[in-house]
Amino acid sequence: MKNHPKSSMLLPFGMLVLTLVLAALDQTILSTALPVMAHELAGGWPLAWAFSAYLLAATVVILLYGRLADVVGKKPMLLLAIGLFLLGSLACGASHDVRQLVLARALQGAGGGGLMTLTMLTVPDLFAPDDRGRYQALLGAAYGVSTMFGPLVGGALVQHLSWHWAFWLNVPLAALALSVLALTLPSKPAPAQQGPRPRIDWLGAVLLTGALVSLLLATQHGKLNLPERVSLRLLLTLGATFTLGFLWRQRRAAHPLLPLSLFGRPAYAAVSFIGMTTGVALYAAVAFLPQYLQIGLHLSPTASAWHLLPLMVGVTVAAVTSGKLLRAQMPAGALARKACMLMLLSFGLLIAVLRWLPDAALALSASLLPLGLGLGLLFPIVTVVAQRVSPVQHMGIATAAPIMLRSLGGASGVALLAAWGHGLQPVFGCAAGAVLLALLACRWLPQGGARQGAEQPVYRQAAS
Repeated sequence: MKNHPKSSMLLPFGMLVLTLVLAALDQTILSTALPVMAHELAGGWPLAWAFSAYLLAATVVILLYGRLADVVGKKPMLLLAIGLFLLGSLACGASHDVRQLVLARALQGAGGGGLMTLTMLTVPDLFAPDDRGRYQALLGAAYGVSTMFGPLVGGALVQHLSWHWAFWLNVPLAALALSVLALTLPSKPAPAQQGPRPRIDWLGAVLLTGALVSLLLATQHGKLNLPERVSLRLLLTLGATFTLGFLWRQRRAAHPLLPLSLFGRPAYAAVSFIGMTTGVALYAAVAFLPQYLQIGLHLSPTASAWHLLPLMVGVTVAAVTSGKLLRAQMPAGALARKACMLMLLSFGLLIAVLRWLPDAALALSASLLPLGLGLGLLFPIVTVVAQRVSPVQHMGIATAAPIMLRSLGGASGVALLAAWGHGLQPVFGCAAGAVLLALLACRWLPQGGARQGAEQPVYRQAAS
């Protein structure tokens, strides 16, 4: 890989941060805008579909973008994703009824899912191996904070402008990022182009799409007012069938969409599982605590969003710190264990406050700080370890899979917690259980720095 001066790469990196922020914001920006939109848009389809369409589309395309990046190259796929996101944002802002909005949100999500993967994947093309942890950490912090700021930004735009600006705000910013990255992002051929180009496993992509759509619709079944014949049992059956079909196909395909051999590497399997649990932990707090503050303690939507500030601060500070620690060769396994302990402490504090001081909103807010610190430490670990322990020819798909699992874990975890939990204490108890499993998985993460231990040859290959 050609080494570029670090200063010349800061501008394209800034554009990567901008695109990731836009994609992450749009996951949650409608949560406070939906009531106003319900009064202004003609019906036909449930308005909740507009919220779920983005999540569905973004999650479904993540693996496909990762595989296409390995085959076609990262830069063209990143520019395509930004273009789809920009067009989807324009279409969302121009929608006149719910049906148009839902379809436009699906187009927007088809771009947004690529941005969540390809921004992380492009960092190794910009910076030397010793610097990548720091910049991956900044991207992780940007993702976590933007997801939590979504409701606040959406509420402010609706209150002072209109709901249309929740989408139109993306257009000039995405156009800026598209132009700058097209001019400044170095073009690096995908590893697969150095020899015969492998074909894309389109059958595997169709089976995976069927599995994810069915399972994600099942998690949202109670909110979407689906036709009566589309029962929860049917969705779960279809999801299980498509999943088994996808796994069968991946074991037999000459060029699988997701090489299952990646999960034969203990460190990769562990970090993928940890990525899924971070989604459960993050969305358990972001989805349920604001509802309690608004319904139980009668705070305004804006005030409840501001009570997430310690979580945002913790994510930002810890993600930057994690990047520095990884760069200083701190073992990923030890750092991940500390992160999980902080998250367990936070959920313990939240449960204690809810039991003994249920009206103390500030105490609940302060209890979120260790959770933010833990999540911030884990975000860069997941990406950096996934890239370090994977073969270079599978770098795109290896980066994409944990991101997909994080989105899937967040969506399915929130739905299951909402269905099974009666009150916040059981919800946070279940989230703590997921974190405890992640803590156990840390034993399979690398226990030495990037230049130490048994994984050393793989690290060098991935960093080349």
